[in-house]
Parts: sequence; C-alpha cells; structure tokens
Amino acid sequence: MGLLNKFTEWREKRYKEHFSKMKEENKCPDCFGKGFIIYPANVYAFHADHFHCPGCKGSGLFNDWSPLE
Repeated sequence: MGLLNKFTEWREKRYKEHFSKMKEENKCPDCFGKGFIIYPANVYAFHADHFHCPGCKGSGLFNDWSPLE
C-alpha cells in the first residue's frame, strides 16, 4: 500500500503545481487557457469538434474558472 500512497501524493503535488502555475498566468487549469477542449476521440478526425471548456465557459481565464462538482 505504500506505493499506492506515494502515487497519490505525487498526483496531488503535480496538480497543485499545475494549479498554481495556471493561477499565476491567469489561465484556466482545465483547458490551459485555450477556451476549448478537444476530446480524445476526435483528435484524429479531420473536422474535430471543439467544445467550450466547461470550467471557464470558453473564456480561457482563471478568473472565470470554477471547478466542476
């Protein structure tokens, strides 16, 4: 169980670093400031559908971001 705990701690640390970096740059942590998300199933499609980011509602800004519950 020690390995699983280490992995969980690593993921939490990595997310906190990502969150603080995005907050510093005023970018949405979910879409990296792009304002849209490309879902993996559509990455290789020629006419890939882009969906507005549900976290920032398409603005790409950290100030508009609200975590999904």
